[in-house]
Amino acid sequence: MSQTFGKTSWKRFGIAMVPGIAATAAIGVALANNALAASFNVSGQRFKVTAEDLTGENFAQFGSYDFETNGTPHAVAISAFDTATIKGMCQSVVSEPALLGLKLPKVTLRLEAGKSDDVKKQVSAQNLLIDLDQLSADAEFTDINIGQDASTLKTSATANWKSSMGTGKPSGLLGFSQTAPKAHLTNVKQTAWATSAGTFKLNGLDLKLYVGDDGNGKECY
Repeated sequence: MSQTFGKTSWKRFGIAMVPGIAATAAIGVALANNALAASFNVSGQRFKVTAEDLTGENFAQFGSYDFETNGTPHAVAISAFDTATIKGMCQSVVSEPALLGLKLPKVTLRLEAGKSDDVKKQVSAQNLLIDLDQLSADAEFTDINIGQDASTLKTSATANWKSSMGTGKPSGLLGFSQTAPKAHLTNVKQTAWATSAGTFKLNGLDLKLYVGDDGNGKECY
């Protein structure tokens, strides 16, 4: 339980600083100890994600790498939730495709879901993993442990991450991590390399493509 003096919960006070430095803390400490595990290949494009409200169970965060198919590594902080409910989710990515050497107009993809105030009509996910390198939010974590050995994480989402590494990849998690049984984040803005989930239910899905200048101002932030 968090230790409280007066009206200040010191664990909650401390974690208020975590969203802005979460990736730096998790990755920086692990890099210093040469203890980052390798993750999977990504397209090489980052995308933006926002959420009005995210409530998660069995939260964990640890450092890792994602790799482009050409081998370029990207250090990431992986946020893992056994279950998560998300209100007002938005995801956007901008691509500049090329075909037979011809440069085509940029394409902006914007996806929105879960805008309802009814929890049953919001986005829900199980074993959610978000590979991010930037995060800002207002956050509250219950009974958080910061600095836990990542190899001791026992959540369902982290277990799935370890099993997904496959042959030739690390079988365990190493280095710095932080974990909490409950997490509540509001006004979430993040930049990510990958998102995966065992199940991902997108209620009220609205996906749109904008070509060229029509996409200006259409990213989530």
